[in-house]
Amino acid sequence: MRSAFNKLRAGLNTKAGFFTLVMILFWLKTYLVYITKFTLGINDQMQKFLLILNPIPLGLLLLGVALYFKGKKSYWWMMILDTIQSIWLFSNILYYREFSDFLSFGIIKSSGSVSNNLSLSIAEILHKTDFLVFLDVIILLILLLTKLIKVDPRRLKFRYSIGVTVAALVLLGVNLGLSEKDRPQLLTRTFDNNYIVKYLGIDFYAGYNAYQTHKQSATRANASSEDLKQVEAFLDKHRTMPNMKYFGKAKGKNVFVIHLESFQQFLIDYKVNGKEVTPNLNKFYANKNTLSFDNFFHQVGQGKTSDAETMLETSLFGLPSGSVMTSYGTNNTFEALPALLDQRGYTTASFHGDVGSFWNRDNTYKSWGYKYFFSEDYYQNKTNYSIGYGLKDKIFMDQSIKYIEKLPQPFYAKLITVTNHYPYELDKANQTIEKTTTGDATVDGYVQTAHYLDQSFGEFLDYLKKTGLDKTSMIVAYGDHYGISNNHKKAIADLLHKKEVDSYDLAMFQKVPFMIHFPGLKGGINHTYGGEIDVMPTLLDLMGIKDTHMIQFGHDLLAKDRNQTVAFRNGDFVSPTFSKIGSTIYNAQGEVVTDKLTPEQAKEVKEQENYVDDELSYSDKVVTGDLLRFYKPTGFKKVNPGDFTYNYKRAIKMLNNEKHKKDSVLAQHGGKTTQNMFHTDAPELK
Repeated sequence: MRSAFNKLRAGLNTKAGFFTLVMILFWLKTYLVYITKFTLGINDQMQKFLLILNPIPLGLLLLGVALYFKGKKSYWWMMILDTIQSIWLFSNILYYREFSDFLSFGIIKSSGSVSNNLSLSIAEILHKTDFLVFLDVIILLILLLTKLIKVDPRRLKFRYSIGVTVAALVLLGVNLGLSEKDRPQLLTRTFDNNYIVKYLGIDFYAGYNAYQTHKQSATRANASSEDLKQVEAFLDKHRTMPNMKYFGKAKGKNVFVIHLESFQQFLIDYKVNGKEVTPNLNKFYANKNTLSFDNFFHQVGQGKTSDAETMLETSLFGLPSGSVMTSYGTNNTFEALPALLDQRGYTTASFHGDVGSFWNRDNTYKSWGYKYFFSEDYYQNKTNYSIGYGLKDKIFMDQSIKYIEKLPQPFYAKLITVTNHYPYELDKANQTIEKTTTGDATVDGYVQTAHYLDQSFGEFLDYLKKTGLDKTSMIVAYGDHYGISNNHKKAIADLLHKKEVDSYDLAMFQKVPFMIHFPGLKGGINHTYGGEIDVMPTLLDLMGIKDTHMIQFGHDLLAKDRNQTVAFRNGDFVSPTFSKIGSTIYNAQGEVVTDKLTPEQAKEVKEQENYVDDELSYSDKVVTGDLLRFYKPTGFKKVNPGDFTYNYKRAIKMLNNEKHKKDSVLAQHGGKTTQNMFHTDAPELK
């Protein structure tokens, strides 16, 4: 036994022996993270093999660099590279737990725009076992510092160093070849980062994502008007005709867009111990003058809320990685809804009780043509007024009235709520419904913050009725993205009163509310399949604004000839006939039919796949190539962001100068404020 130990120690005291130990620990921790921290959807033996294999090629390639140095420098290189790998794994564990995706350079680059108040979220999602990714670094460091393993000062023979590099490249080629065989066009037609990590590894993903980010920058430089013609040809092929039964019915009305943070469709009519979670939204949803869509899906990617806003305002998809608003919002050309309305006499304003830089809104909104952006600087804030990502919704709504009443009509006003945001915590004084009892701490508080959001929504509707704005406005309410990620399967099954949920159930769980209300509108529950990409064309048709030649990838949800294939950002899709989740095809009843399709059905599914891939690809080209700079539509003037300022003093002066116009709510009430017409039970204001 002692002889074997001595031989092992002697081996570790050589550079090759220490490298082997580092490499084994490097591979082991990476693989364990794959199977314990991520949900990669391993379906067969080949995928299991590739998951075991994929940490090795790049591990050898990266750590093998150290073998070209001699003495301590070689050892330090191995330790530094292994530490960087641990930090990369650790960061992705936290990010994946919350967002079911991997960190991208786009997200890292925009971290200054989105990191506000993230410390609370990190504290909630952090597990003690996450720190085990640093265990091998600590063990190796102790072994070196205590000289249980001694530094080998000799330079490894060059043929051995180059041999490791060649072996790494050969293994990488094998990995790529087997992956391509199991998943054709893996790198050219994949919109889901899980596939890249599952087949090629988290380190390959980092390099691939860095390349994609660089390519985006180069794409803009190389883009031309010819690229736009391809996009127009695709859009012209799939354009729909407006439903004349609804076209122009909301012409000239004010528009309120209520952004329901993290709000999912299952909450409508949902009860906890017999009590409705969202009684006000339930009533609004079922109102005879409300069009409600019960097969409406969020379609966000890594940009989450910013992706939802991008689709809502521009009918362009978010990006495969990163955020359109943070990466392109400042400099790109857009044909956005606020600008379209501004050029037709509307006053446009967005309201958000957090810092203006969050998701780069203070720059993006100028590119989109918002005249006003009322952010944190415009609101009074006290210690107990905010939670998580900004002012509590009731306080936010209450303080927004003094600005809304001064807006010249017609106006377009978007109010972004935030209280129903992860980690779904609410102070005791505002808790008015019991938590659910799934046993999942992340999930069980969700109904409490959703109930609070519903109460604030009800208070705002009461204000609109008292001022008469309910008679002159179109009210739009929508959920921006999921509140409960698919990583909480057991809790989701509990909430849905099921024993377990499969991939189809989770896809259906991505439904969010979309409701349109105004007097005289023939309402009801509309069962058409659609998503956030369809909001802008739907609203334009209702407002009587022709969009025949606009660059938008959505379709009016009320059009009779629309394509009901709803694309998810990762390339999956759902539809009334077939849905594709990963590599599995489901029918309308949620049954797996991948190997049971008739030739006609297989053709239909293939057409849906091609449509989704083309739709996402062309949208990405518009964004990354800034193709709208080449676009010159009739009746639209390109936005100059320099025309707008969100400086508090200048904006307030401009707003006060507008209050004398006869068409503001304030003017219609004889110059007397309507703030006293907004009643809230917020305990902080009593």
